[in-house]
Amino acid sequence: MGNESAGKDLGLLLLRVGIGIMFMRFGWGKISNPDGWAGLGGAMKSVYGISAAPAFWGFMAALAEFGGGVALLLGIFVRPFALLMAFTMVTGAAMLIGGGADLIKYGHPVNMAIVFISLLFMGGGNYALGAFIPGLRGHWFR
Repeated sequence: MGNESAGKDLGLLLLRVGIGIMFMRFGWGKISNPDGWAGLGGAMKSVYGISAAPAFWGFMAALAEFGGGVALLLGIFVRPFALLMAFTMVTGAAMLIGGGADLIKYGHPVNMAIVFISLLFMGGGNYALGAFIPGLRGHWFR
């Protein structure tokens, strides 16, 4: 592994750990509040016209944020969770934009969607836990 590759892997490690910790914090407030899941999942109706099971969709969004934060922090299942987190951020941004929010409000989910789509392509890097677990070494899982 050359210096350039090591630098990229270190950059991915810092990105994953920093974003992972923040999303664990964002997601904890949501996943630990089942009473709020239906309201959170209401975005599916606003954005996609899906009105069935709003509590389920809210739970899935909370799981994407909290579970995705854990996955990023550890460097396991980075790509699958990056996909879920990107979908959650796109949905949040679309809901905010549709509600007339300005750039200050919808900028965060748009920026995070870009980060997660990038992680979907790049994976967790060689300093991810998934790189050291034989069953997770595959391209999709780290």
